[in-house]
Amino acid sequence: MSAVRGYVNDRVGDAFSRLVNGRVRLGILSALAVNERLSFTELKSLLATSDGNLSVHARKLEEAGYIAVEKRFKGRMPRTEYQLTGVGRASLERYLEHMEALIAATRTDSLE
Repeated sequence: MSAVRGYVNDRVGDAFSRLVNGRVRLGILSALAVNERLSFTELKSLLATSDGNLSVHARKLEEAGYIAVEKRFKGRMPRTEYQLTGVGRASLERYLEHMEALIAATRTDSLE
């Protein structure tokens, strides 16, 4: 695990871990990584969460610059769409690399 410790300290900051390490926020980033854009309704259904919960978590990711939000009307109905930013994609990639390193180190350590 010592190899992972240096990697974690250098590559993934505490602020990022706290921001993304929750089910809904990580779910938002992951869903947007494989879809160009998703509506509020699509994300809500996909993540099986409430309006308020999704709104709060999406706002935090938007404030961090990880997602872009576009609000418009389709006819008379409001439509909110989300898209992953370049910063968000890079941050998600670093997070995934971190998790892969932890998994590899855990598997290696458990075999010894």
